[in-house]
Amino acid sequence: MGLDNIMPLEWWAILGLGVFSLLQFIIILVLNNKMKRFRNSYIALQSFLDGSSLDQQLKDIIIEIRQLREDIDQVDKRLQKGEKKLKESVDRVELIRYDAFANKGSDLSFSLAMLNQEGNGVVITSINNRDESRFYGKPIVYGESTYHLSEEEKLVINKAKETVKI
Repeated sequence: MGLDNIMPLEWWAILGLGVFSLLQFIIILVLNNKMKRFRNSYIALQSFLDGSSLDQQLKDIIIEIRQLREDIDQVDKRLQKGEKKLKESVDRVELIRYDAFANKGSDLSFSLAMLNQEGNGVVITSINNRDESRFYGKPIVYGESTYHLSEEEKLVINKAKETVKI
């Protein structure tokens, strides 16, 4: 007793194809439903309350980032110029007052060091007593001078060099 006795083999083939087609149709319906949900989710993701799309917003953000990078490059160039100028500008100033003539001037004399970040600048010294005053200015290069420096001048230069660098 085979399948041929119940129904001819051709009919079984047609029945099999019918069941297979029905399964394919059900799968297509399920996939179509999933595709509709995906499309709706995609549309919801792509559009915002103001009606703009995600693609356009991303393009706008990319343009803004490029502009910000250009602005940062310009600010960096200006900052480098400012830092160079700052290194060359006087930013270390120290003053020492002292009595150049023992017990006669009551600390009227002073030495003033004005240096930049590299230790270049000037030291100004004023030696005072009751009758006269003398001023001296000496150039300083890298914390040293080609002129003779007094102990007070060396001290004030060293104090100025010890201040914090940037």
